Amino acid sequence: NPLMENFNRIKVVLAEKERTNKWLAEKIGRAENTVSRWCLNKSQPSMAQLNEIAKALDVDIRELIKPTK
Repeated sequence: NPLMENFNRIKVVLAEKERTNKWLAEKIGRAENTVSRWCLNKSQPSMAQLNEIAKALDVDIRELIKPTK
């Protein structure tokens, strides 16, 4: 069900931290294109990837996901 997809806030958090997609891609060893797709919510990172992103950005993993309620 597409309505149940978790939409991530990676783009928002990157902006808050004044970091770029390229920086994040290099930091977590992913293609910049992949990070870009996550930021545009065209695809979603796995929980393991979200964990890596949270560590790289020094935020709680919950900050990277839009609340469902």
